[in-house]
Amino acid sequence: MPQVRKLPVVILISGSGSNLQAFIDACRDPGYPVTIRAVISNRADAYGLTRAREAGIDTMVVDHREHDSRNAFDRVLMQHIDRYHPELVILAGFMRILTDEFVEHYAGRMLNIHPSLLPDYTGLHTHRRVLEDGRDEHGASVHFVTAELDGGPVVLQARVPVKPGDTPERLATRVLEKEHIIYPLVVRWFAEGRLKLRNGKVMLDGRTLEQPCQLEDGNRTSCDH
Repeated sequence: MPQVRKLPVVILISGSGSNLQAFIDACRDPGYPVTIRAVISNRADAYGLTRAREAGIDTMVVDHREHDSRNAFDRVLMQHIDRYHPELVILAGFMRILTDEFVEHYAGRMLNIHPSLLPDYTGLHTHRRVLEDGRDEHGASVHFVTAELDGGPVVLQARVPVKPGDTPERLATRVLEKEHIIYPLVVRWFAEGRLKLRNGKVMLDGRTLEQPCQLEDGNRTSCDH
């Protein structure tokens, strides 16, 4: 079997790292075309750092509280990321608003996952807000990162029904299950050269996505080119 080229990535986290774990698990498959060079957190107590260490991945803490401005923190963070020469930066629960300089530095090669069906419910507390609004559907979106908070072009979404009696915690659990499917899938597309950001548009297999791809039953995807 020919050896699969592995795309080098750096993953940024702030918390428990459940999406990080999805990537660690995916990388156990020799055919998954990604290698995690490092996991970096702005919080020393992030459990995701333990997950990374147990998987033998380099870890680093860059504490935002030790810097007097967002610009200063982001510049130091960029220096540490670039030491690993990643071709993609993955935000996996990284709870920091990034500066324009940082976003521009990784333009077209930084992805994020957000727990809502973007453009609805940007920002925090999405599960609670969906329930308060009486919505019957919720989900998650993987998108390229731009200077607009949670506003970059969306690649793939997964939808979950809102059930009677749902709490934010129950809804969050079901959304997370979908996140763990769609995020490694989108990164696979990027690693295989199928996915690009060009002139602010998502390109998949050489064609512009008119709407985000959708995860269907059986973990199939449908895409409207």
